[in-house]
Amino acid sequence: FKGDDTCEYLLSSGRFLGEKVWQPHSCMMHKYKNSEAKNCLIDKHIVFIGDSRIRQLFYSFIKLINPQVKEEGNKHGNIPFEDKSASIKVDFLWYPEVNGSMRQRIKSWTESSVAKPHIIVAGAATWSIKIHNGSNEALTQYKINITSIAPLLEKLAKSSDVYWVLQDPVYEDMLSDSRKMITNEKIDAYNEAAVRILNSSSRNSKAKVKVFSVSKLIAQETIMKSADGLHLPESSRDTNAMILMNVYCNKIMKPIDGSCCQPQPPLTLIQKLAFCFFTFGEEKKPAINTPNVSTLEMLLHSFCKLGLIMTYFYLCDRANLFMKENKFYTHSSFFIPIVYILVLGVFYTENTKETKVLNREQTDEWKGWMQLVILIYHISGASTFLPVYMHIRVLVAAYLFQTGYGHFSYFWIKGDFGVYRVCQVLFRLNFLVVVLCIVMDRPYQFYYFVPLVTVWFMIIYATLAIWPQIVQKKANGNCLWHFGLLLKLICLLTCIYFLSYSQGAFEKIFSFWPLSKCFELNGNVYEWWFRWKLDRYVVFHGMLFAFIYLALQKRQMISEGKGDPLFSNRVSNVLLFISIVSFLTYSIWASSCKNKTECNELHPSVSVVQILAFILIRNIPGYVRSVYSSFFAWFGKISLELFICQYHIWLAADTKGILVLIPGYPMFNVLVSTFIFVCVAHEISQITNDLAQIVVPKDNSTLLKRLLCVAGFFSGLLFFSAMQEQSGH
Repeated sequence: FKGDDTCEYLLSSGRFLGEKVWQPHSCMMHKYKNSEAKNCLIDKHIVFIGDSRIRQLFYSFIKLINPQVKEEGNKHGNIPFEDKSASIKVDFLWYPEVNGSMRQRIKSWTESSVAKPHIIVAGAATWSIKIHNGSNEALTQYKINITSIAPLLEKLAKSSDVYWVLQDPVYEDMLSDSRKMITNEKIDAYNEAAVRILNSSSRNSKAKVKVFSVSKLIAQETIMKSADGLHLPESSRDTNAMILMNVYCNKIMKPIDGSCCQPQPPLTLIQKLAFCFFTFGEEKKPAINTPNVSTLEMLLHSFCKLGLIMTYFYLCDRANLFMKENKFYTHSSFFIPIVYILVLGVFYTENTKETKVLNREQTDEWKGWMQLVILIYHISGASTFLPVYMHIRVLVAAYLFQTGYGHFSYFWIKGDFGVYRVCQVLFRLNFLVVVLCIVMDRPYQFYYFVPLVTVWFMIIYATLAIWPQIVQKKANGNCLWHFGLLLKLICLLTCIYFLSYSQGAFEKIFSFWPLSKCFELNGNVYEWWFRWKLDRYVVFHGMLFAFIYLALQKRQMISEGKGDPLFSNRVSNVLLFISIVSFLTYSIWASSCKNKTECNELHPSVSVVQILAFILIRNIPGYVRSVYSSFFAWFGKISLELFICQYHIWLAADTKGILVLIPGYPMFNVLVSTFIFVCVAHEISQITNDLAQIVVPKDNSTLLKRLLCVAGFFSGLLFFSAMQEQSGH
């Protein structure tokens, strides 16, 4: 732990992930776009001063501002660059040696009457080695010259960002005869002198010349690809320029996936109040020793555990205590863990208690393996590989399919449209996310899946609860009620279709206050519309499937006995063959996708093909329907908590990176963080279940009072949120 300043990691250490992706030691580097670079450097003057290697860095840097720039002009002269649209001025000054001329130029910037550059990037040595044939006298003179320049650079560092770039190693075998005297031994001696002399008079001062030593590490890996043995290949120069951009811009732009050089965000008023609440709970923590625990004791005990867990969440992803790394996708990092968990899942196979289609154990198993695959997808960064992305989209759709299937089945069979049922479901879905919104200072829509299942639950409830209420018991007496229900479903489908092609109408609905506070992200509801539209039909498909399945079951047209095929042998075989072909056809189509936007347009209509194919493959053979994986089912019971907790205590920087508890040991780090992550998710699931029994009572009058308290709580949140926004402005 090196305090709040992670710039030291960025400037001095790191490793390559693959061939071209540079990973700083345990902090995340943002890849700046041209527009972001311009916004950061607006009205800034940047100066690169030095030799041909600094000129290379200059060109790579200005290409981040304007990619159209050509490397042309006098190589041994000054080169100006200006972006008038953002008032950015970047100059390269040709000073190949650390001598009196360079000192005079730097001294001119220290005079009060002269406008100082905002960023100064300097470095030189190889020309001194070359001109003086690598003599020891040249090294001695270099030390004298840099000693005279160091106080001037340190003075500039009080008002500007000053970087001294250490000399990269050379590839001696490729050097021309005129450069043979430039050896790595000589370069190391010059670098050692620069490091020792710079900042020697201001060791305890905050204003220091920043030593840019990371380029040496990058060069050690890539210099053999150099064209002449002296100058770095373009990819390495671009990496150095991006590091420079991160060092300066991260504290200004505050990108989520750029944790290097970012200060810890200040606590908001709501976070401070939450901290006080949990601290008070810890002080009042009861000792639970007896089996008969009172409601108050259970409530306090749950909040105490929750307080400790939320402290861990905050430390992992808001404080700068633990470090973060960028994701890097390789096929092996995704597919090897997938094979491993599948083997484990098959190993823990048990008989089901019941053999109905989509019984509880089977749906828990389904949720479990899907959640594990999604977790591996996120930590491996597999979203960059389109075929994997398209298959993961089907898994998310399958969750929503189960939402439609499960809630429709409950309301259709039970006919229970009471407030208690609604409150129980809403509490279990939203409790953790509401707490995280407060503690982690994130909008509700940030945890997009929970708003998605919450809204769809309310849509299912409204569709079935609105007059006339049609349930199975009523429909059994008169078949016409079945047509009435189908009419309701058709109306629902029509509304979905209309909203999916009318972005304006959709945004108007969710832009009304206070709905807008829940569904806005970055100041608008576009992200919510995109997420909703992406799987707009699959909940309807789940409801329709439940209706057809329960109708067939009621008329005894399917066989659900242990070991029996779902239909007659002939029909079962035909359906099984069609299902396997459909499943594989969808996978082939998804794997051949070339454009994410076009495939996302088709996804809502065709994802149901693979979902239905999987259900039939899993349920038609009786022996397959009669077993389940207890390993996957265990994870399925806490799948919602796993999905939400991963944002902050397994991944990092709001899912953009990976949490680093143990730096330098990537595999061991993943094992430890995964163990803690799964334990925390399981604990939160238990806390949610315990609190649901207390906060949502069955007695209607008590429940009404609790609902008034909840309304008051959210009103308070809205009030404090408005205060925060006002103070922010």
